[in-house]
Amino acid sequence: MNLSLNLKTNILLGLFVGSLIAANLIGLKVANFYLFDASVGILLFPILFLVTDIIEEVHGKKKAKEFVIVGFAALIIVLIVTVIAVLLPFADRSLVKEEYTNIFGTTIRIFIASITAFLIAQLHDVWAFNFWKEKTKGKYLWLRNNLSTIVSQLIDTTLFMFIAFYGVTLNSWFDPVNSKFTIIYLFELIIPYWLVKILFALGDTPFCYLGVRWLRNSKEHT
Repeated sequence: MNLSLNLKTNILLGLFVGSLIAANLIGLKVANFYLFDASVGILLFPILFLVTDIIEEVHGKKKAKEFVIVGFAALIIVLIVTVIAVLLPFADRSLVKEEYTNIFGTTIRIFIASITAFLIAQLHDVWAFNFWKEKTKGKYLWLRNNLSTIVSQLIDTTLFMFIAFYGVTLNSWFDPVNSKFTIIYLFELIIPYWLVKILFALGDTPFCYLGVRWLRNSKEHT
């Protein structure tokens, strides 16, 4: 069955927003991937850059920006609802109390870090992809996909780490002098995370070509 271009675009939008929300909800867990330790959210973030690159290649810069704005709005809604849910008192029959608060009661600073890093990095990715598309005259999709994503992932990781953790102490007070989260320590965290994200970015290049072909092979294009 040949789906319409509009339906396929909406499917990608659903994948984009779903992956974004899921990455933020599960991202508190740091897992052992055998060769490195990282947040499990790292499994989903490459999808975000992949989807916007596919959309921009087929629909253009404006539509890709719309995806970013929709994702940003979804994060704001999730933030507001999560804060309200945590603040509401538990009913006596509630099965989970302390566990719920520990999982969802993340600090506002981390939420702000995630939302800010997402918005700026994604807008840069949209701009960079368009910049390289003009420079390459629409050729070398693999190059545009990777150049825009690699730099954007660095921006995303750096902004999140600094906004979320710089100067934080064990008692959550901001104290750059006594905190272990110094500039040097943060870059010791940022560089490995970024390198892992680069590997994911390189690995998703075939999926970028497949996504573009799938989107173009729609009713409106036949």
